[in-house]
Amino acid sequence: MIRVAIAGCHRQTLRKPTSHNFAAAFCAHPDAEVVGVFDYGERERAEFVECWRDVWGAVPAFDDYEQLLKEVGPDIVCIATRQTMHADQIERAVAAGVRGILSDKPLATTLTEMDRIVAACAETPLAFALDRRWDSAYRALSSAIAGGLIGEATSLVAYGIPNTINHGCHWYDAMLALLGDPEPAWVSGFVDHGDSADERRRMDPPCRAQIGMDNGAVAYVTCDGPKGPAFEVAGDGGRISVFADASAARIWRDDSEEAFSPPPQAEGWSAGMNMVSDLVRAVKEGGRTACDISEARRATEIGFAICSSSEREGVRVALPAANRSLRVESYPWGNEAPNVL
Repeated sequence: MIRVAIAGCHRQTLRKPTSHNFAAAFCAHPDAEVVGVFDYGERERAEFVECWRDVWGAVPAFDDYEQLLKEVGPDIVCIATRQTMHADQIERAVAAGVRGILSDKPLATTLTEMDRIVAACAETPLAFALDRRWDSAYRALSSAIAGGLIGEATSLVAYGIPNTINHGCHWYDAMLALLGDPEPAWVSGFVDHGDSADERRRMDPPCRAQIGMDNGAVAYVTCDGPKGPAFEVAGDGGRISVFADASAARIWRDDSEEAFSPPPQAEGWSAGMNMVSDLVRAVKEGGRTACDISEARRATEIGFAICSSSEREGVRVALPAANRSLRVESYPWGNEAPNVL
């Protein structure tokens, strides 16, 4: 049995398997057992224990993260706290001897923090919770494009990005997967501050940007378009439009048009359950996960490089970005001490 500790109870005090409910995803795995939980909130800790009492009994609950690691001795730590805490908590978990990390997004508030996480997880598998890496529809689309569905993919447009860092990482990772996972080489873009009365938009505005790949492909991301991820991928043999977060797609080749039907998305949060299964496999058998430290690094670096480019009037920024200290604050998330919320 794989012993799991969870840091941060946010969205995990209900049994419904929905996004960010990692406890429900671990509950669905026969080889995973939650043996401890950390949160600064006394009420949140109590709610977690009661919610899952009939599954894992009276789970030990801590308001001290170091004490959790010392007393519980987990195999996996699930980091579901605000990203201001991620670098410290991941480093401490790896130093304590954990065998795997599941980290919620976004990864960090600076590229310096990201570099610390990359170094800490060099020998420890990470599952970075960008759901679409484990989503059956996106996996089918990526596989079909890689198999020559539209020839060699040369460009992509990603629509509807709501902010540059906090959720933008989902768009960048899906974009890279659909293009066959090239390495980003440069970015050029602008953030769109919009309504200054919108606190979240001031903190982390959306963007319009170009991302050049090491294979010559170019991706364009924009805050325009419908809400939710949508993509247009062009190749030398056609193009495919991906609608409504990969629930439907259409292919154009020369003068022909046809539907492409990705596998239907299962009820509940199947991507989260697949994510947990992948991490448990990596811990038990060795190896890395489908969205491990390299994927986390790329999806994080792109967003910060766009912010750096925007600060310099859209100049092209080579990757890795030189400015590692640029800070983009996280959205309020909970799971932090009251004096730092």
